[in-house]
Amino acid sequence: MDNIRQTEQERNEQFDIRLNKLEQLKLQQMDPFAITSFKVTKSIEDILDSFDDSKESDTTLEEAETVSIAGRIIGWRDMGKANFLDVLDSTAKMQIYIRQDNLGEASYNMFKTWDIGDIVGITGDVFRTHRGEISIRATEATLLSKALRPLPEKYHGLKDIDLRYRQRYVDLIANPEVKQTFITRSRVITCIRSYLDNLGFLEVETPVLLSVASGAAARPFKTYHNTLSLDMHLRISLELPLKRLIVGGFDKVYEIGRVFRNEGMDVSHNPEYTLLELYQAYVDFNTIMNLTENMIRHVAGQILGDSLVVSFGGAEFDLAEPFKRMSMKEAVKTYAGIDWDLVKDLEQARAEAKNAGIEYEQRHEKGDILNLFFERFCEDKLTSPTFITGHPVEISPLAKRIPDDLGYTERFELFIGGKEFANAFSELNDPIDQRARFEAQAKLKELGDEEANEIDDDFLTALEYGMPPTGGLGVGIDRLVMMLTSNSSIRDVILFPTMRPNN
Repeated sequence: MDNIRQTEQERNEQFDIRLNKLEQLKLQQMDPFAITSFKVTKSIEDILDSFDDSKESDTTLEEAETVSIAGRIIGWRDMGKANFLDVLDSTAKMQIYIRQDNLGEASYNMFKTWDIGDIVGITGDVFRTHRGEISIRATEATLLSKALRPLPEKYHGLKDIDLRYRQRYVDLIANPEVKQTFITRSRVITCIRSYLDNLGFLEVETPVLLSVASGAAARPFKTYHNTLSLDMHLRISLELPLKRLIVGGFDKVYEIGRVFRNEGMDVSHNPEYTLLELYQAYVDFNTIMNLTENMIRHVAGQILGDSLVVSFGGAEFDLAEPFKRMSMKEAVKTYAGIDWDLVKDLEQARAEAKNAGIEYEQRHEKGDILNLFFERFCEDKLTSPTFITGHPVEISPLAKRIPDDLGYTERFELFIGGKEFANAFSELNDPIDQRARFEAQAKLKELGDEEANEIDDDFLTALEYGMPPTGGLGVGIDRLVMMLTSNSSIRDVILFPTMRPNN
């Protein structure tokens, strides 16, 4: 446990002291929680940016600009007759200079009962101190909200990881760089929307609650709809509803939304995460591959500026350079030393797996075993951006087959820093082939594969009405933000990551 955290007894003592102060304020008809608003004239960032550098130190009141700001007290230096507060709003931190001569005796005495963490409104004049710090000389001070719990003992000292994730609100106060990460996350999503909108894509919304969990290899969360007396699932993918819209006549659609997978948790996985999926009619996965590379490069340029050099996954690379491209078989040959074209059948594939110490299940076919080799020997080697293509049909139930190599599909995954960032297909639009693949997946589910796709009869009906040739893409927003903010854990880019209850 981090040594800067107060003991439970200390926290309770401070809570009681602050609660007593609040009770005294209420007895004086000065309940801060009764205040409904405060007129803010400028943000702290605007004040700092607009202050005239030509003004001399200790500008006279006649020359100074009068402003009103509101924010949280995060620092306090009592110099006797003078007090210096550090107040933080949503944009920046600023020093506040408070003296009894400027506030008046009654207001000053009330001010002295405040605590670090309280939210306050300050009106005063902007000036530069003799030390050169832009400050506000307070003429009015209002307590807007009382903090009953103290901030961490040292404002910049909140390091306990578990506490940071459980109490993100404290983390955002105590660690300014954390707030910047989530500002960047918002900008990333805005940039993606702008990029796709400019290409003519239409943003849509699709259901979170589904009667059939399909569209990805994942174990779903289950729930129950009381009115319909119906077992339902939280969506594991956005794919099948969006492809229904392609059938319906929309040629370019996308959605950015939460998906839910009842699976393991680690630095790269959270049970709920944000996914971008897009679908474009009359193009194949090659067009989508170019779109993916260009979109990521565009977003990185908007976030990082002129230099697109990124450090992520233990490697440094330049997103301005062309992304690498290789097939899964080429990757296995390069990193595992096995030419899969020479592996003739399932028996030989199993023998190769045994020699390499790879465990497989009886249900696994030759293509499944190729994927096991790829996961074991190749994924962590793909540090610079690399498109992997040519996935076996056994692990790609929604992708078109390669016409001259029917055991493999027109699919790619993008790997960066050894992690999967994107998954895309030339979408399977043959309803007969799609039904056969769904049925094969259903058999796997009967054999105990909880991640196998379920049969979605309505989607098959949609395909029977005719879906044009289509390229589709899924991109994990959280991992993209991890890369662009140089964070190594997905919990650092999700405001409220899933946590075990702290009982």
